[in-house]
Amino acid sequence: MRIATANGYDATMDNLNNRQAGLADLQEKLSAGKRVLRASDDPTAMAQAERAMNRIKRIETEQRVLSSQKNSIALAESNLGDSIDSLQTIRELVLSAGNAAYTSSNRTSLAQQMTALRDLLFDRANAQDTNGIPLFGGLGSPDEAFTDGASGVTFNGTPGQKSSSLTSIPAVLDGQSIWNSVPSGNGVFDVSLNSSNTGTVYSDNWNVITPSSVTGDDYSISFTVSGGVTSYTVTNTTQSSTATTGTYTSGQAIVFDGISIVPKGTPANGDSMTIVPSSNVSLFTVLDDAINSINNASNSNVLTHAIGKAIAEIDAGMSRLQSGRGQAGDLLNRADLIDSNMLSRTNQIQNDRSRAEDIDMVKGISDFQTQQIGYDAALKTYAQIQRLSLFNYMS
Repeated sequence: MRIATANGYDATMDNLNNRQAGLADLQEKLSAGKRVLRASDDPTAMAQAERAMNRIKRIETEQRVLSSQKNSIALAESNLGDSIDSLQTIRELVLSAGNAAYTSSNRTSLAQQMTALRDLLFDRANAQDTNGIPLFGGLGSPDEAFTDGASGVTFNGTPGQKSSSLTSIPAVLDGQSIWNSVPSGNGVFDVSLNSSNTGTVYSDNWNVITPSSVTGDDYSISFTVSGGVTSYTVTNTTQSSTATTGTYTSGQAIVFDGISIVPKGTPANGDSMTIVPSSNVSLFTVLDDAINSINNASNSNVLTHAIGKAIAEIDAGMSRLQSGRGQAGDLLNRADLIDSNMLSRTNQIQNDRSRAEDIDMVKGISDFQTQQIGYDAALKTYAQIQRLSLFNYMS
């Protein structure tokens, strides 16, 4: 077969160009570390890599949102920790107000300190995150979660707590539950003195002894003094019936319908106590009542009764704050777990993307060297062939 010089040249140049293009393609892929640089290289692998990158970007967005939520909850947790410390200080001031050596002016000074701490707690209840969102807004609230009005502190948000998901946690806590749901009295019932009492009777010891017997009705304990003997009558005012009667002895428990009340002091004829079921009140109402009871107060049974009630309710309020702080801690732990899961998912998807588009560097370098050797051989053989011509041997 006879091959023209021009045909041989064209065929050789096509071969050289193809090998040169192959070298350039391998060099580009080795430089980028990618087996697939464009859809034409491997349409299926390119589609897999694009889906992986989209999933990674979505996870990165979720991580940014989670980080913001985590920062808000961490701020709320720190805020509650500081609030617990302030409430503990108030509790100590209330206890010190019972010191018999204190004068009315001493208690006024204590009340002023309590007022300052109470206002600080209110500011913390209205704390906001870096975006101006109330930390204790529940399911949603205006700029201020709480307002302090003449009728007391009101929660402006929607009570409730958002639930966590696989990728997020709530960014705020339920302020109604934490700040405005303190059980009055001992958490089951509340005891108050009649404002018209003239004796020195009071009680700072109330207990539930048989929970199954507690009725939840209203009661009154009235005292009668006759012939130097003081007796009492416990009336179920809800049922208009007598619960129990007996002779009064200071410090001796009066037990009825599953509850025990220990009255002390000397009641006057006609003095009474009222017992009603516990209800949820604002922590700020508890503090305001305690401040009003202590401010400019002298030693009396009324002060002693008020201090006992205030301590019980402050302890209940502290329990609510601690519960809220514990909830914040649980959410932070959950956020760490979600973040860890997101990182694991990202690594897995990165591996999927890498398998789809990344080049095997060892194999790539080997292919490049093989292609380079082939290209070099093509150049050298063509240089030999192109010198072969009949004219080189004619004289």
